[in-house]
Amino acid sequence: MDINLFVNITSRAWSMPILSSLYEGVPGRQAPLLKATGASRTAFAQSIAHLIDIGLLERNPGYGHPLRPEFRLTDTGKTAALIASKIPVISEKEDKVLLRRSWTLPILSSLQKPAHFNEIKRNLPSITDRALSQSLRSMEDRKWVKRDVIEEARPPKPIYQSINMGETISKFIAPEIYF
Repeated sequence: MDINLFVNITSRAWSMPILSSLYEGVPGRQAPLLKATGASRTAFAQSIAHLIDIGLLERNPGYGHPLRPEFRLTDTGKTAALIASKIPVISEKEDKVLLRRSWTLPILSSLQKPAHFNEIKRNLPSITDRALSQSLRSMEDRKWVKRDVIEEARPPKPIYQSINMGETISKFIAPEIYF
């Protein structure tokens, strides 16, 4: 999967849980998906609309009432759902909040090996310095990313590396993403 599509998918907090639930066999109707994901109705509706807009979901044309449609994965959506389904298996319940943030998964996918701030930014062209800095800091606080400073360099350069759960998630999703 292209990194730009992956960034687009993760830009909505509930997109990955919805894709994962559909991959796991939850019926593609609103009530079962809401129960499976725990999303609010508004956030759920926005995420569904977003997934339809980017071509990962479609309304099932031969089923359902117009006010209670059923959704199904497109071919591209099946690939994304496979990636999304791996994440809940390896993560803890308390990790869900951090995983729903926009940049967490794309940053972890780019940390296949230790990297400088600018290398990560180059892999994720649409990320701002501030968003990258805040995301790295929140993953550091959670002990998913380790920041080492190379003092010998002038000026000193920080280098980031995924560790613990961050490394596990990175290893699972990184092979599926290309930059």
